[in-house]
Amino acid sequence: VAWGLGYFGQPHILVRFMGISSPAAIKKSRRIATVWVVISMAVAIFIGVVGYSLSKNGVMAELKGSASETIIIQVATLLSQHGFLAIVGAGITLAGILACTMSTADSQLLAASSAVSENLLKGMFGVNLTEKRTIHVARATVLFIAVIAVFLAGNPDSSVFGIVSFAWAGFGAVFGPVVLAALFWKRSNRNGALAGMIAGGVMVFVWKYCVRPLGGAWNVYELLPAFIVAMLCLIVVSLATGEPSKEIQEEFEEVRAGK
Repeated sequence: VAWGLGYFGQPHILVRFMGISSPAAIKKSRRIATVWVVISMAVAIFIGVVGYSLSKNGVMAELKGSASETIIIQVATLLSQHGFLAIVGAGITLAGILACTMSTADSQLLAASSAVSENLLKGMFGVNLTEKRTIHVARATVLFIAVIAVFLAGNPDSSVFGIVSFAWAGFGAVFGPVVLAALFWKRSNRNGALAGMIAGGVMVFVWKYCVRPLGGAWNVYELLPAFIVAMLCLIVVSLATGEPSKEIQEEFEEVRAGK
């Protein structure tokens, strides 16, 4: 259930909405996105049920630990042993794995490169970059992230789901409360947003490596407590510091009124 909180802070999803052609299309896009998430999550659960049933009935070997992440590949391999049409279906399945992986990867890389070149260097540090230099910085960022990804992928004992789960919690706890507050609470300000982001990011690591290993009732997905702490810090710090400028509040009201 806590996994759903991560959607509020995913940059590759938010970028899609930010780059929309017209504000009038947001309502339709929201419906499409919501329906698709329900379908994709339901299919993911169905795949797990199918894989579990096949392994328990001895049709395929039981997969344990990180090997369970290869269930779709194992099912596709099993399909390929039952005639031409089954082979075609297996090929489409494997192609789908690559397609969804590349879809998320290129979106994340695009968001990261844009964040470094536009938001960090230009926005935060005030570095004046030409268009050509901005492209070079973006490409260097993509290359740097790719090197880190290759390093992580080199560990045969690592779990893809474990890495994605941790990253999902980080994005959700750091950016989720800020996005929600910016959309629905006019009183939130810059100091509150920074406090929430820092508290959420720190709490993800603290809960993951210090609290969750205690087990029992403490064995809760780190996104949930980190999200709650981030939201509380955002609210407290925003109320303890000055209100946003009149210009920001007017812009908030205009957007909320649909103008």
